[in-house]
Amino acid sequence: MKDAAQFFKVLADEARLKIIWLLFHHEELCVCDVMAALGITQSKASRHLATLKHAGLATDRKDGLWSHYALHPAQDELAKTHLALLRRSLADRPDAAPLLKTLQRWLDGKKPGMACAKAATRAAKAGSSRQ
Repeated sequence: MKDAAQFFKVLADEARLKIIWLLFHHEELCVCDVMAALGITQSKASRHLATLKHAGLATDRKDGLWSHYALHPAQDELAKTHLALLRRSLADRPDAAPLLKTLQRWLDGKKPGMACAKAATRAAKAGSSRQ
């Protein structure tokens, strides 16, 4: 029961749900990608991603200074069932498609070797000024 409670506690955060939604649609995302899509700081993005990793919902890969995250395949029936339901439910949310579009615009404008953190920080500041 403790594992189930922890699973649902991790999902009880809007930012983490948005991150999971993005990862449902992208094999792997850099921390800066999450920052830009959600309009949050590097520390907030990293904290949420670390929470998902600690809960076994995400994995990470280091590439120099950058960390890239992907969904971890669900290991138990509870997680498999609820993640499938979550994916279908989030797809019906009015803010789901715009979030994917925001990420795609960011990814389309991202240049190889670009100073990712600086650009994402600018995007996060712009996002917070819009709210």
